[in-house]
Amino acid sequence: MYQEAADTVVQGLSESCPSSTCQTQAAIAVWTPKRQSLSENTIGKDLQNTRTGQRQNRGMRTRLGCLSHKSDSCSDFTAILPDKPNRALKRLSTEETTRWGDSFDVLLSHKYGVAAFRAFLKTEFSEENLEFWLACEEFKKTRSTAKLASKAQRIFEEFIDVQAPREVNIDFQTREETRRNIQEPSPSCFDQAQGKIHSLMEKDSYPRFLRSKIYTDLLSQTQRRLS
Repeated sequence: MYQEAADTVVQGLSESCPSSTCQTQAAIAVWTPKRQSLSENTIGKDLQNTRTGQRQNRGMRTRLGCLSHKSDSCSDFTAILPDKPNRALKRLSTEETTRWGDSFDVLLSHKYGVAAFRAFLKTEFSEENLEFWLACEEFKKTRSTAKLASKAQRIFEEFIDVQAPREVNIDFQTREETRRNIQEPSPSCFDQAQGKIHSLMEKDSYPRFLRSKIYTDLLSQTQRRLS
């Protein structure tokens, strides 16, 4: 349509101004408004896209802010208790809760201690360490030789292999040693990797857990119940 209009104008003007210069000027005169219109539309779309991107970035920052200020309180613990929260808190004594601070292994030997520690690790986005340790403990109980291979492969692919969905932080030598171990699986084939993760949690996460609101709030609740 625009091409037909331009040809008509150029043809009309060429009758009064037959030179190629006049024809060129006529074509420019016809197409300039169109170029301006396209340019304005392009600028408008660019501004709209920019504003949309800014809104998306603000939304992403808000979501990340919420994650970075994730709750660290007793309510996080009660949300994942193996029993109903009220029943669990009634069963949990101050003595038991206090003993969690005696050693990391005491904490891991108590089901409510494990639940509280898991809730804390979730606030630090490192619960895969505990999940791997627990998976290894469960693996050691496997009595069926036929099931050892499939379970070992599943644990390796989930926690140890490079870019595993819940990859734990172990060194290359330990990873490769574990890879070789599962070729002939035994209840002890994850012992080296499990020991590394146990040590990591004990030295790094466990001290912070004892200072967390999850633990201190829970300890306070059990103490108030006795008063």
